[in-house]
Parts: sequence; C-alpha cells; structure tokens
Amino acid sequence: MMYARNYEKVQLEDYYEDILVKAMRGLNIGKIEISKKTDFEKSDIETVLSGEPNCEVISAMASALKLHAPALQASASNKWFPRPQCISSCRQFNLPLGSMRVNSYLVWDQGSREAWLFDTGPDAYPIHEFIEAENLLVSSVFLTHTHQDHITCLSELLPVIGNPEVFVHESEPIPSANLIREDFEAKLGTLNLRCYHTHGHSIGGMTYVVNGLDKQVAVVGDALFAGSMGGGMVSYEDALRTNREKIMSLPDETVLCPGHGPMTTVGEEKKHNPFFPEFKS
Repeated sequence: MMYARNYEKVQLEDYYEDILVKAMRGLNIGKIEISKKTDFEKSDIETVLSGEPNCEVISAMASALKLHAPALQASASNKWFPRPQCISSCRQFNLPLGSMRVNSYLVWDQGSREAWLFDTGPDAYPIHEFIEAENLLVSSVFLTHTHQDHITCLSELLPVIGNPEVFVHESEPIPSANLIREDFEAKLGTLNLRCYHTHGHSIGGMTYVVNGLDKQVAVVGDALFAGSMGGGMVSYEDALRTNREKIMSLPDETVLCPGHGPMTTVGEEKKHNPFFPEFKS
C-alpha cells in the first residue's frame, strides 16, 4: 500500500533550522540583523542555519525571534516526536511530490460508509484504491487551501470517486467549488464538521474540526505542523494569531491533522511547538 496509516511514522516537516528561517522571514529579520541582536558573528548564524546546531547560538536566536528556546533546542537534538495517533474511521495519506510529502485525510461514518476527503495531494491512485477497498462513498471534498501541492490531483480524482461537491474558502475560489466562510457546518451520519478561517499561510486557509470519531479531529492544512507551522506567506502575524485563537484554543486532546508531517495534538503543541512560548510553563 502507498498510503500512510495512522500508526505509521511520518517524518517531521520542519527541523530547527526551518523554524528559525520561518521566524526570521516572518519578522523580516536578516542574517546581519540577527547577528547584531544576538552578538554572534554572521558566520555563526549561517552555520546554525545550515543545519549544524550550536546551543548558545540557537538560544540567543530564539530569544531574538520570540521563540521558545528549550523547545527549539529539543528540535535541534531530535528529542521530541509526537505520539502516534490511531483513530478509527480516519486515514492519513502521506504522499510524495518531488522532494516533499503532502497529506490528505479521509474520515467516514461507519454506518453509512459515507466519507469526507480533506485535500487531495499529488496522487489520486492511493486515495481511490483505499476508497474502493473500504467501500466508501465520498460525499464532499473540503480544501484547507488551494496551494498547488494540496490540490494537484483534484481534477483527476473527482470523476473516479463520483464527482462529490468541493468546498473552499470564498477568498480562494476555484472552478465548480462551493464557496464557504468561517462557521460553515456539515453533518454526515454521526459526524459533525465546523470550519474556522485560519489564514496567514494562505489568504483562505481553513481548519475543519470534526466530531463523532474516537477523538475530536482538526484538519489544519498548513496552518500548523507538528513542532512548527506553515510559513506566514500572507501574514506571519495573522498566522500566529489565528493559530493561537482558533487551533491552540481547542481541547488538549484534539488530534491535529496537518498538511505536511505527522499528526499531533493540541496538548503536545502547547508543550513542544517553539512558535508558542506563551503556553509553556
């Protein structure tokens, strides 16, 4: 099988150097400025950013970039990885696209076998194969955002799974999709869905919270990753704010399903995500 089951280990999307680069870019701080703020040479900064960790430099950079230094150090030393998640009637597809891997998710109602698909990623075959094998009927496709890596096979997949309705935030319209806003709700058998506008990485980024499974699930797209977050390509400030207000405010046991990397939980991100020092004790 080419799809990742919930209990298989999916590699982290970001490591400490990626986190530092995202924070520097978001705050518009270059290597020379961060060198001045930390009292370390530009060459020291470049060495750390190249993937060679130095505890003192990392701590100083974390302070200057408003990141949580111990969590960043844990990332640099590979001391943390989120606990594996195994949720009945929920599947993660972690599929290759060039040098990256992209996630899609299926959730379904056990009784009716009706399903929701979240993003399509780059390859229709493993998703279609799983749907056929499990005798599922996809009633809706919900897009977290429309960056190409998340919808690469959308037009290929839709006809072979019965042309379900597609939903996307109104600020990122695509042909034939239903345009929705925050607080849109849907129901599928015993499952309930509500969406939140978690913009910043993209203008129409959406988080879909699903209740009715073993655990509450939030499909967050590129808003948040295990131990990191999507780059604030539209607004770093908005990305941080909407993550705090709409994702990190969910119950700690909520399982987060990101667009890249492994699943995690709100509680684990509060403890281990360097971008959110305010939640650390």
